[in-house]
Amino acid sequence: MTQEESGLGEPSDIAFTADVDGTTQRYVLMLPKKFDADKEHPLLLSFHGHGFDRWQCVRETRDECRGTRDVAAKYDAIFVSPDYRAPYSWMGPKAEADIVQIIADLRRQYRVNKVILEGGSMGGAGVLTFAAIHPDLVHGVCSLNGTGNLLEYRGMDGVFQESFGGTKAEIPAEYKLRSAEYWPERLTMPIAFVAGGKDEGVPPHSVLRMADVLTLLGRKVLMIYRPETGHWTNYADTVAAGEFAVRGALGLPAE
Repeated sequence: MTQEESGLGEPSDIAFTADVDGTTQRYVLMLPKKFDADKEHPLLLSFHGHGFDRWQCVRETRDECRGTRDVAAKYDAIFVSPDYRAPYSWMGPKAEADIVQIIADLRRQYRVNKVILEGGSMGGAGVLTFAAIHPDLVHGVCSLNGTGNLLEYRGMDGVFQESFGGTKAEIPAEYKLRSAEYWPERLTMPIAFVAGGKDEGVPPHSVLRMADVLTLLGRKVLMIYRPETGHWTNYADTVAAGEFAVRGALGLPAE
């Protein structure tokens, strides 16, 4: 299927009132060009990185963003890019609540059959966090250059303190709750990881461990590990990981 035969429509910037605190929050919605209101479509939520907002995944031509949009287009998925408390939420409690609300709202509005989460960097960590806390809402996960262990992760302490409501020493249970590595039994959906061996921004150690444990548990796992790369994912790996998550969620065989 070519991009001309499929594809995504024009972006719509959607505002909503967050149930958790009454603030106005936003996400970008792109329906597939072949959208049919009478048919079921997968929902692909794409999560931006640290320092960005909902438009990163929609507008940027970098490989991670372009590849994810192309995967959504190929499978006629409803594409959504949430702010999730931009620019640096790291899937804290309010961001988590927003995503629960967005999924529920979209399920009421459209015939959604499966929900797939994809994200890079902070977004790659966020999709693992959300899937571990809400496995009942998620059918596939693609994590690009993310981390599964926020207790272990070093750096940006002030950002985490603001988002999570305290320091690691003050509320370690909150950091553990949001560290997917501690909850492998909850991660029953297909999961794809991409990690770089020279990634100093978000080191790959936790997702490498997660992939090993999930494989031992019999989960459907794709681990693309590039020892020579840093904090980025190329187009081919983005597409391969995204398709693994989408096809696994839809019950389709690997290509």
